[in-house]
Amino acid sequence: MSMTITARSEQRCFGGTQGFYTHASSSTGTDMKIGVYVPPHAEGAKLPALYYLAGLTCTEETFAIKAGAQRLAAELGLVVVTLDTSPRGLDLPGDAASWDFGVGAGFYVDATEAPWTKHYRMYSYVVDELPALIEHNFPVSDRRGITGHSMGGHGALVIALRNPGRYRSVSAFAPIANPLVVPWGEKAFGNYLGADRARWVAYDASFLMREKAFPGDILVDQGLADPFLANQLRPEALEAAAAVSGQALTLRRHEGYDHSYWFIETFVSDHLVWHAERLR
Repeated sequence: MSMTITARSEQRCFGGTQGFYTHASSSTGTDMKIGVYVPPHAEGAKLPALYYLAGLTCTEETFAIKAGAQRLAAELGLVVVTLDTSPRGLDLPGDAASWDFGVGAGFYVDATEAPWTKHYRMYSYVVDELPALIEHNFPVSDRRGITGHSMGGHGALVIALRNPGRYRSVSAFAPIANPLVVPWGEKAFGNYLGADRARWVAYDASFLMREKAFPGDILVDQGLADPFLANQLRPEALEAAAAVSGQALTLRRHEGYDHSYWFIETFVSDHLVWHAERLR
């Protein structure tokens, strides 16, 4: 695994640096793009990092540009890492035929079905490759938190529940809570993981949470004016799972808020503080 990164841009931001980088990924077999905000810090310091997983059609730039997280991240001394949502440039059959599958829609799984299995390995990329790369190239410790939105909220919950020793904190904005039984999940998992639904359980946060709780508490925010709420997101599945396993879960529902980055921008400060408190 190469630890080399190439800077595409680096700008001063609230006393720190917002950078965007490219690196060759051993997980996907492609170049991958990432964003890293490094806050002001003392020389030699090692800072905690919050990994943000974006939703369908988004890139490593979306959260960094739209969420307005850098000001508070600078005050909290929190590195914020963003990443692309799939490998790109492969031109696999059908990978650009729809907005909710293929390019921009990796769903943070390791695909087991052709032609996706060789490159669509976003789970391994996030869990293993990316933290090693970040901790090698930036002033970052192994105190990790993870969060995300929609498809990325699904990814953050699944990854934390499956790897509790690697993450000290987890939260999500409007996550796809029960992908086994919603159209987005059925489409993605059916193609990436095959027809056997038993394989899908490993990537469904509500099933995982029912079996074993994350050792810390979990924060989830959901807008009640979200057009995807009933058909795709189903946060009530998380509440039911938490009731079985005893998971400490704070699920906040907000009148009038939708699925957009206006919703994320409104509540991102709460999530940054949540993670900073648990990553100290």
